[in-house]
Amino acid sequence: MTELTDITALLHSRIRDVADHPEPGVVFKDITPLLADPVAFTALTDTFAAIAERTGATKVVGLEARGFILGAPVAVRAGLGFIPVRKAGKLPGATLGQAYDLEYGSAEIEVHAEDLSADDRVLIVDDVLATGGTAEAAIQLIHRAGAQVAGVAVLMELAFLDGRPRLEAALGGAPLEALLTI
Repeated sequence: MTELTDITALLHSRIRDVADHPEPGVVFKDITPLLADPVAFTALTDTFAAIAERTGATKVVGLEARGFILGAPVAVRAGLGFIPVRKAGKLPGATLGQAYDLEYGSAEIEVHAEDLSADDRVLIVDDVLATGGTAEAAIQLIHRAGAQVAGVAVLMELAFLDGRPRLEAALGGAPLEALLTI
């Protein structure tokens, strides 16, 4: 096996399926076993840090909430700043907000605008690519803050939800990397 194949096999083995969570019929992908395993968590962090380096990122954005857990150590490992993108109303001070549609309703995410500049190339990090709505809103928010998007890196892509085409269109040629496709 190649090194990347070894890493993806390790990561996949540390993701637990939880049936009927948060509602009947849903199989939740629990990453807490991966986070509890220092070898797997380090492999994930190192892989994402290599993506940050390859894309020329100057900052890492983590999407609330698991994107914080994954993105912060990636930023440290890559020697970059970390910027949290939070649900509306959670950040103190002046923010930029971006609304987006959910399956039933809408939501909004925010960032401190002063944390990004026109010189920044931002890698967006999250745990799951599902429909792509949150990451697409983050791309719009980063552009509104004046920064560039270097790419998106996710631990796993839920291919059956078909979020990739939507996100690739929003990225305009910047890479979308999913370590696992489920």
